Amino acid sequence: MASVIDLSSIPYIPGRLHATNNQFQRYGPKGFMEIKVLHNDNLYVRVDLPGVPDDAIRYRVDAVRQKVVFFSGEETPGAGDKVDDVREYSGTAGLGCDCCEITGVEAKMKDGVLRMILSRVKVKDHDKKCTNTLPPNSGKSGRYDIGNSAIDMVEVEDHPFVVKGRKGTFTSARTSDGCYHLSVDLPGVSSDDIFVLPNENEFKFIAENKSVYEHD
Repeated sequence: MASVIDLSSIPYIPGRLHATNNQFQRYGPKGFMEIKVLHNDNLYVRVDLPGVPDDAIRYRVDAVRQKVVFFSGEETPGAGDKVDDVREYSGTAGLGCDCCEITGVEAKMKDGVLRMILSRVKVKDHDKKCTNTLPPNSGKSGRYDIGNSAIDMVEVEDHPFVVKGRKGTFTSARTSDGCYHLSVDLPGVSSDDIFVLPNENEFKFIAENKSVYEHD
């Protein structure tokens, strides 16, 4: 059954990238990671880990200092993926203060996005406001200039948590039968909400994250 998509509702500014962590993103939160403080002082952490299955994420709290959560996962290879492109992720998120410790982690992995709620407790008095840690300069806006022959885009950021495999959001390869295998990162988007529109020698794809979680 055909679906009608109202593109007029999607904001777009010519000559500008919404976020340099994904050149295909038109709106929404920027960056590979998002951390915010909830009303109960817990931390909400969202991490983009495209390609990792829902049941293949691992995480643990640092047993010594109890201020950092380590997370890792492996991408499941798809048909046509090169072995060298298959990604493994490893990263951390946690507290930037000396007065608190992490007491628990609730984690859920869905459609290439890891969401965690970190509960914390203050273990000693501190004059400064409690903070959290974020990867520097992740997901900033950027501009591109249209040249005479092609679009010269600003450099798109590599994924900071990829320890093996490709770090970019897009890859293509010629197959043995003369076709092309294309792979695009669309973290948070269900496969049911992706539309591919072929047109002669090009194609367009449109995707939307329709599953909004409690703290998104």
